[in-house]
Amino acid sequence: MIDPFGRRISYLRVSVTDRCDLRCVYCMAEDMSFLPKAEILSLEELERLCSAFIGLGVDRLRLTGGEPLVRRDVMRLIQNLGQRLGPGGLRELTLTTNGTQLTKYAEGLFAAGVRRINVSLDSLDPATFKALTRWGEIGKTLDGIFAAKAAGLAVKINAVAMKGVNEKEFDRMIAWCGEHGFDLTLIETMPLGEITGERSDQYLPLSLVRRDLRQRWTLQDSDHVTGGPARYMTVAETGQRLGFITPMTHNFCESCNRVRLTCTGTLYMCLGQEDAADLRAVLRDPGIDEAGLRAAIEAAIARKPQGHDFVIDRRRARPAVARHMSVTGG
Repeated sequence: MIDPFGRRISYLRVSVTDRCDLRCVYCMAEDMSFLPKAEILSLEELERLCSAFIGLGVDRLRLTGGEPLVRRDVMRLIQNLGQRLGPGGLRELTLTTNGTQLTKYAEGLFAAGVRRINVSLDSLDPATFKALTRWGEIGKTLDGIFAAKAAGLAVKINAVAMKGVNEKEFDRMIAWCGEHGFDLTLIETMPLGEITGERSDQYLPLSLVRRDLRQRWTLQDSDHVTGGPARYMTVAETGQRLGFITPMTHNFCESCNRVRLTCTGTLYMCLGQEDAADLRAVLRDPGIDEAGLRAAIEAAIARKPQGHDFVIDRRRARPAVARHMSVTGG
C-alpha cells in the first residue's frame, strides 16, 4: 500500500481494547467511560482485519490498548497472528503493555512468536509511579518486566517525559536500563484527549533533555530502526540504545509508515488527525467479501494526510485531538 505522498504503509498498530487496569494521567481521565462491549470488535473480527492488512503488505503488527493483556482470551488472537510470521506474512509481531500482566503472559507471548515488547514505565520511584498511574504499584510492573526478560523477550522501556514530574529521573533510568539490558525511549507528551491538569505545564521538549543528558552521557548516533517513529542513539557507557519520539519538536511525518486500528474497527490514518474510516461497518456487511474489505482499506490509505498538527499552548483550551490516547492505541 502506498499513500498519496509515496510512503509505503507497512506497519499496523491495533488497539484490542480501550480498557486498562491503570489510569495514567497523560493517557486517561480518572473517571473514564469505557465503550460498551457490543461496540468492540470480536477477536475473530480483529483477526480478519489484521489478515486483510497483511495481505495488502503490512509486515509489522503491534498490539496495543488500553492495556492489551486485560482483554479476555487475547492470547488466542496473539497465537493466531503469530502463525502469520514468516515469508509472505509478518516480519514482526510486537506488543505495547504497562507490564502488569506479564508475569502471567510473558512465556505465552514468546511461544506465540513475539520477540520484543515495549513496556510503559515513566518513573522508577514508587510514589511518583503511583501518582502517575493513579493507583498502580510499581512492584507489579517491575515483576512483569523481569518475567518478560526471563522468558526471552527483548524489553524496551517507554517513558513519557514530563516537566516537573520525572525530568530528574532520566539519568537513573538510563543507568537502570543499562544494568538490565533494556533500551529506553523518551516520548514527548502529546495533546490527545481531555485530561486533568494543564498539558503546557507538563510539556518538556526532548531537544532540551538530549542536550542536558549529553553533559553526563556519551550519546552516539545510531542507524537502528524498529519501524516506529523513534530516533535512536547509543549510550556509550551502557551499550544500550536511547530513543527519542518527538511529535512536537521534530515530527516524524515524512517517514510515516503506519496506520492505527481501534478496537471498534475505526482506522485512523494519522494519530494527530480526526479523519477515519469505519471498517466495522464493512466487516459486518454480509454483502462485502474479502476483496471488498481490502478495497475499503486501500480507499482509506488513499486519504492518509501528510502529517499531524500537534500544538501544546496555553492559548488552546482544548487538546489538538479530542480522543484519548487509549482509544487510538498510541
